[in-house]
Amino acid sequence: MNLPASSEANPPPSNPMKKQLIAGIIFAVIAVFVAQMVPSIEIAWVSAILLLTIYLFAFEVVGVDVAAITIMVLLGLSSLFAPYMGLAEGLVDTGKLFDGFASNAVISIIAVMIIGAGLDKTGIMSKVATFILSVGGKTEARIIPFISTSVGIISSFMQNVGAAALFLPVVSRISARSGLPMSRLLMPMGFCAILGGTVTMVGSSPLILLNDLILTSNQALPESQQMDTWSLFSVTPIGLALVATGIIYFVLAGRYVLPASPSESNTTGSDPMRYFQDVYGVNYSLSEIVVPDDSSLVGKQLDDVETQYRVRIIANKRTGSEVNVGPGTLARDTEIVGGMVLGIVADPHDLSQFVEKYGLNKRAELRTFSEALAATKAGIAEVVIPPGSKLIGKSARDVWMRKVYGLAMVGLHRNGETMREGDDIRNTPFQAGDTLVCHTPWDVLARIEKDKNFVVVTTEYPREELRPKKVAWAGIFFGIALFMVLFTDVRLSVALLTGAMGMVLSGVLKIEEAYEAVSWKTVFLLASLIPLGLAVETTGTAKWIAEEVVVMVGGAAPWVIQTAIAVLATFFTLVMSNVGATVLLVPLAVNIAIQVGADPAVYALTVAIATSNSFLIPTHQVNALIMGPAGYRVPDFIRAGGIMTILFLIVMMIMMTLIF
Repeated sequence: MNLPASSEANPPPSNPMKKQLIAGIIFAVIAVFVAQMVPSIEIAWVSAILLLTIYLFAFEVVGVDVAAITIMVLLGLSSLFAPYMGLAEGLVDTGKLFDGFASNAVISIIAVMIIGAGLDKTGIMSKVATFILSVGGKTEARIIPFISTSVGIISSFMQNVGAAALFLPVVSRISARSGLPMSRLLMPMGFCAILGGTVTMVGSSPLILLNDLILTSNQALPESQQMDTWSLFSVTPIGLALVATGIIYFVLAGRYVLPASPSESNTTGSDPMRYFQDVYGVNYSLSEIVVPDDSSLVGKQLDDVETQYRVRIIANKRTGSEVNVGPGTLARDTEIVGGMVLGIVADPHDLSQFVEKYGLNKRAELRTFSEALAATKAGIAEVVIPPGSKLIGKSARDVWMRKVYGLAMVGLHRNGETMREGDDIRNTPFQAGDTLVCHTPWDVLARIEKDKNFVVVTTEYPREELRPKKVAWAGIFFGIALFMVLFTDVRLSVALLTGAMGMVLSGVLKIEEAYEAVSWKTVFLLASLIPLGLAVETTGTAKWIAEEVVVMVGGAAPWVIQTAIAVLATFFTLVMSNVGATVLLVPLAVNIAIQVGADPAVYALTVAIATSNSFLIPTHQVNALIMGPAGYRVPDFIRAGGIMTILFLIVMMIMMTLIF
């Protein structure tokens, strides 16, 4: 008996696979068509590999880093299979195949990641994040403009990847405290770091290089066609307009184009009470309360109200003094004074009764304790009393648990039952096997793990060892690196590595922490694409593409030709270095401008600015830097970056027409 074939035995390909297959066929057909048009076999092969790269990136057949390494390997293998490919030699000299790993750009990225980690380790970035939250609030519409404006200004005077790396840990902390995914914040920050590079003539490598290229071109031009060089702020109106466009774009359209993907760097969540709610079924929340001067609560001690009103006070701050959280700061005999701010863990219903009884002011969000009680700093933990513990038979009150150990007990789980605040849990003698549910700073929990009187069950928490005493060293070496970048001719990588190694040698970071700070996915992505840019340039592929574009628009109006040059520069900067694209296209743009009677210096400037229009795929150093921490995928860049690319071209051309 013949049974019909099971549909499960041969399942149809999924939609993503169908799309990849169809797209692969289309790209293959385009590659064959292009091969018929190109002037040489070398250009045909490079064009095919270029199309393969775009296909792998756009349709995520494999990870972007895997795709980049695969392309690098294929270029290397071309030297082995050259006779079979109709080539005299490989597309890239195998001796230069791995030069990308030693390139100025890649080493610079490694260095800025280490510098950023060093600044974060001292607590500097935490304070910056706190300031931004206090000014910008906790909504996208307020945080994005503040962060983007700050990074755009900084990026106008230093390398944009350095500015982005500097703000990466800041955004990570803001994400943890505001509850906003990093994917909603990092792309606006990264894009504005790139845009900030167009604000001054020292903001990006192409603009720094431009005046030298103009002087070189002048040597071949007659006296009447000599170009003047650009001053430091010649591009400022254009750059400011571009930065403003980026900020407005994300404020208005961010909700539609930004993904809300989980990030690699923000795994602790934004609600430190959520675990307690899910596991023990108790709807506790963390709140911030202000005690008015005329409240009847003034003069009472914590012990007078906590059990009676079923609230647990885990932090306080007097007017003009520091925040008190953790061991040695809070005890049951702490007196409440007017103007004091209290951090309270309680059921919302119990808290409402407490607030109403004493005429207290409940804040809508954490402000005073946004740093100290952030999910990255403190949260709910489970601690078990093991057999043999010296605490057996004693109560939390007997050992002053909150003051001595820094564990603010909010629940006691015994024999399948959870007792809570109000059930006299602090007077209940401990038994072996009791689970204490506590609110505690994470650094306290790390110390408790070494105490034989406790067994810490909670293992997944941020183990953050800050070194505030090293803040001076971190500032010194960051300042040295910044000074060398801005005021010396030393290579960017050398300047940044000076700051990075200074932080390691001075103890700001351990060398293991420096290695962990580096996103090796980013490093391999960038380093592996550099040989492709080299192949595009050395085989004449870039020159051929440029010449074909010029032929297509040669008889058009000057502004159309200028726009075509900007589009060409945008394309080249996606597949090769922006410096390489600038060196290649500036002489071409100068010659075209002279032929059509336009200002050659303006056409040259068009190229240098347009090479910052790199938002479509994560090949720009800044985009590669933020891709991993935010959990971005290539389609995320295509969706948000596609619109940004068009806006960039429109605003740039309008501003250049108005100014020049």
